[in-house]
Amino acid sequence: MTSAAGPASAHERRSAADAAGVITLGACAAWSLITAAAHGGRPEGVLLAVLAVAAGYASGRICGELLPVAAPGAGALTGLGLAVAAPHINPGSQATSPLGQTGATAALLTLAAGAACCAAWAARPPGLRLGLRLLAAGIAVTAAVLGSTSGFVACLGVLLCSLAADRMHRRPVGLGGLVLAVALVTGATWAIAEDALPDGLTTSLEGQLTQHRVLLWHDALDMAGREPGLGTGPGRFAELSPTATQTLPPDGKPHSAPFQQAAEQGILGVVLLAAVFCWVLYALWKSPRPTPVVLTAGAALTALAAISAVGNALSFTTVTAGAGLLAGLATARPASAEPEPAQDTVDPGGQARSDPLER
Repeated sequence: MTSAAGPASAHERRSAADAAGVITLGACAAWSLITAAAHGGRPEGVLLAVLAVAAGYASGRICGELLPVAAPGAGALTGLGLAVAAPHINPGSQATSPLGQTGATAALLTLAAGAACCAAWAARPPGLRLGLRLLAAGIAVTAAVLGSTSGFVACLGVLLCSLAADRMHRRPVGLGGLVLAVALVTGATWAIAEDALPDGLTTSLEGQLTQHRVLLWHDALDMAGREPGLGTGPGRFAELSPTATQTLPPDGKPHSAPFQQAAEQGILGVVLLAAVFCWVLYALWKSPRPTPVVLTAGAALTALAAISAVGNALSFTTVTAGAGLLAGLATARPASAEPEPAQDTVDPGGQARSDPLER
């Protein structure tokens, strides 16, 4: 017999995740207004990004409940279409490196691959599931054709993680690994910007990232060092960075989301950016969806975070809205039940139990 405490407890966990999201996004919006008031910055970009994430997340929750297969499948095709048919989303030539485009192109293709894989796990007919996985593989190939090396690697990584997700019995372990991956990428970018790596390794990485991008990171860290509390103000990096003013055409971005937050909104801005990512993973942890869907979405959003650490992906509204949409799809409770093989665990009292949130 199923205890009523189970569904009630699951509802409480989801409500806590939703409340955490409201608080975190609200804090991001409020802090951007505070830092803008202190230094005369322009918070519109941050406010638009917050609104896009919230709107995408809400839309994903609704569509994921009604159409758990069709909604992510349509999202994958839409992301692919935007990446292919909208060349204006690519950054300028100064941001191009051997990694390929690390802006909206790579991000949209990565999110599209993640959505296709999530749809595949939600599909029941084997033929449809195979077709959706082939769509994800086709998205990876498209990234390579478009010259986005980072997008190809990210899409391929998401596909491989999705295929291996059903072997992960405990989702906290998988999500913890994703947090570690983002921390390592962010730490590596900081080490490059601070010249903390051996000379040979630094030279090799700068060759992949371009010296221009690394100089932008230097400028961002210098600004953060001068104004660690409130930063220089949202949207003011372009006018205060010597490297950015020499860029043709100028785009005014340091091409790293953590460094942009540190320069324009101080240390607390970086903390809030990290809090948004942690909130998304927390919501995925408490999601009622099967573990493979959760870990697939987590892998795609982690790849997006890695791309954002070395590019300007989060500067595009389509990307932030897409990230929120994928998170919403992966945390929705579908109207039709999704079967997931039960794997019994043993509680401290020795009684067998099965909890999908622990898998």
